[in-house]
Amino acid sequence: MPSVFGHLPRARLATLPTPLERGSELPGGARLWMKRDDLTGLGMGGNKARKLEFLCGAAVAQGARSLVTVGAAQSNHCRMTAAAGAMLGLEVHLVLSGDAPAVPTGNLLLSNLFGAQQHFTGSEESHWGELEIAREALANELRAAGAEPYSIPIGGSTPVGAVGYAVAFVELMQQCQAFDVTPAAIVHTSSSGGTHAGLLAGRALWRLEGHDVPEVLAIGVAKGVNMGMPNIADLARDTIELIGGDRSILDRGDVRVDPNWMGHDYGVPTRAGDAAIRWAARHGGWVLDRVYSGKGFAGLVGNAEAGRWAAGNDVVFIHTGGTPAIFAAGGVPPGR
Repeated sequence: MPSVFGHLPRARLATLPTPLERGSELPGGARLWMKRDDLTGLGMGGNKARKLEFLCGAAVAQGARSLVTVGAAQSNHCRMTAAAGAMLGLEVHLVLSGDAPAVPTGNLLLSNLFGAQQHFTGSEESHWGELEIAREALANELRAAGAEPYSIPIGGSTPVGAVGYAVAFVELMQQCQAFDVTPAAIVHTSSSGGTHAGLLAGRALWRLEGHDVPEVLAIGVAKGVNMGMPNIADLARDTIELIGGDRSILDRGDVRVDPNWMGHDYGVPTRAGDAAIRWAARHGGWVLDRVYSGKGFAGLVGNAEAGRWAAGNDVVFIHTGGTPAIFAAGGVPPGR
């Protein structure tokens, strides 16, 4: 199976494979496994390293001299793109929400350390359309100046980026086989949709080879993905096609998004998310963030409490990282 990805340009940026750890029993009796994609290595780790291997591979293959991407001020994707540029010798420009802080913290501090140029837009972090327009405008300016930019949409959620999680699905299934575990579900957090689409592409390819496959459940933490934007099925099919497969092997019924854990908006903490952060910290020593992985884990715990999985089922949560954000203002739940 891994050979089907070998024809695509790839920059080796991540420390792979990431560990698969046995965790505590979940409410309702299912067994938790934690896929530690917070330990991918690149710029303090996170799921974006897998996407950036293929995005940066494409950039280098095309002769790019710079990378341009976009996100919230505390974007993990932007921080890791900055680290990738430092490794590859590419200039990095980050289009960010909000205004420049007097003292950078968390992901902003690290992006500075990695040498990225930061362009603050003043936009709200949930106004992704405004941020994407600003990314496109900056890319055009850099192109006119001869900087040869490779422009990456929010979250790296393109078919090229999603290939990283098609590869990750195969890696995870091989680890489960080694542990003699047949997971009932793989649960992950979703906002821009690339991780979800990649997992579904990998799942479809794995199923085509005759393997049983688990449910892939996305916990939506942004309005777009909860409303069906981007179209995850189409993005997954485009990813399969890019790999060289038949896009028809993915069914729309494979796409499952639980929209009930976002709260008021993207980036706004929730009580359930904060409770899940404490649960993960005190049951496994795992560190989750309030914007992304904490809300995703809240969805996992909530579905377990509701009886979605039977006692004794194995359920995998993909820990997508986000550790630096806890060192920014408001990054840790208040109280004990």
